[in-house]
Amino acid sequence: MRAVRLLTAVGTGLAVAGTAHTAINLRLITRPSASDDAISERVSVLLPMRNEAQHAHACLESVVNQRGVNDLEILVLDDGSTDGTAEIARGALAGHADSRVIDGSDDPLPAGWLGKPWACERLTRAAGGSVLVFIDADVVLEPTALAQAISLLRSMQADLISPYPRQLADGLLPRLIQPLLQWSWLTTVPLRASEVSRRESLAVANGQFLVADSAVLLRTGGFAAVRAEVLDDVALMRAVKRAGGRGTVVDGTSLATCRMYATGSELVDGYTKSLWSAFGSPIGSTAVMASLALAYVVPPVAAVTARSPLTRAIGLAGYTAAVAGRVMVARRTQQRVLPDALAHPVSIVTLATLTAMSWNRRRRGTLTWKGRHVTVDGGSR
Repeated sequence: MRAVRLLTAVGTGLAVAGTAHTAINLRLITRPSASDDAISERVSVLLPMRNEAQHAHACLESVVNQRGVNDLEILVLDDGSTDGTAEIARGALAGHADSRVIDGSDDPLPAGWLGKPWACERLTRAAGGSVLVFIDADVVLEPTALAQAISLLRSMQADLISPYPRQLADGLLPRLIQPLLQWSWLTTVPLRASEVSRRESLAVANGQFLVADSAVLLRTGGFAAVRAEVLDDVALMRAVKRAGGRGTVVDGTSLATCRMYATGSELVDGYTKSLWSAFGSPIGSTAVMASLALAYVVPPVAAVTARSPLTRAIGLAGYTAAVAGRVMVARRTQQRVLPDALAHPVSIVTLATLTAMSWNRRRRGTLTWKGRHVTVDGGSR
């Protein structure tokens, strides 16, 4: 009984500390502000697409209709799509003179490269802007998103920023897992330190929406520096920091939305593709998942099952703190608040399960994404 109480107390302490840190980050996170000043720099919006017929039109329409950017270049790389993505993209871009769709088959995927980094590298080479904006096909921008994001990049004197879009999630698995994306870094990463620090461990990024200074990105090696990285967005932020640059994640809730996965099966494939690489090794993954379970699963279980009233009370305090953290993040990022936040322990268990599945698929060599086999030492994606 003492051991159970001790574990519950430690877990509750971690949950309370995490939520306190979340509250601090939510006060300090950098957010864009509206401005009437137009961006005079040449801006290149770069979109890698592979079988994105369901998303391409809405995404590109939101890019074409941007306000506040005087010199806008739009480049799409069609990466071997078989669903008509290229034709949809050309149609959506027909009214924008400075745009084109690049045929990815003209320069096939080299050995040692994953698909998305190679597509982004090709787009970078073709771009002429002093600012490069990388957007995933499942992102829809608000009308002044580019102007606000670029103004923020320059006012922060940063080299790479990641405006984190509002995540849209429907269905059981997406609602359990997707809110953990923003909650995780808001709970664990000291954001103000991340803005100025060159420590790679403080790198946070989301490849759905990246804004980079072109000259600095090229100086760091661009996507060639992360050619075999499954989590190429975080790896790119680390490369920028390693080269002496500055970069961080910023609040992009008001700038863009993203629906990463329409179904639970898509989510499973997407997460198992990359979770194995998130924590360095099986030992690292086990340690992280065990820590999350201690903080966010042990207290609510103890609150329900412990014999001691004191242990139950401690567990309830830990569960309440965890839910409070999820509620704060959900409100700021315009996510569903209830009942989703109440299921936080289930979300953590589901994440641990996906992580185990990811390592198992890696061991068996069955990692795939968008019809390509993902190899551990670099290969297709």
